[in-house]
Amino acid sequence: MSAHDLSNQKFLVNCQYGTDNLERATIAFILATSASKTSETAIFVSSNATELCVRGALDGLVAEGYEPIAELVAQYQANGGKIWVCPVCVKAKGLGQDDLLPDAEIAGAPRTMDYIASGAHLLA
Repeated sequence: MSAHDLSNQKFLVNCQYGTDNLERATIAFILATSASKTSETAIFVSSNATELCVRGALDGLVAEGYEPIAELVAQYQANGGKIWVCPVCVKAKGLGQDDLLPDAEIAGAPRTMDYIASGAHLLA
């Protein structure tokens, strides 16, 4: 499948890792950023990854050998990528919508399952 063929595709990336495994978190955002260049893309953030979606939390975070995650998130959002943060995880961490990155939404399983049902491919 060429990049041209991907323009009608949708992708959902699952990200569960935060600073507990910054390399895996970074890879999730590399996948999401790449997909968002040609396709509608959402990333579902849960568990420890929720901490990455707090305003200011990305500053200075770099997995060795990788691009800074803040730059990836900025590119992803500039490409129109959606960030959906698990509502249960937000609540468990004592956070609210105002604590999150601009344009990050609190959205859970129903939104992600509807997105997959509408034809999105899951990248984990």
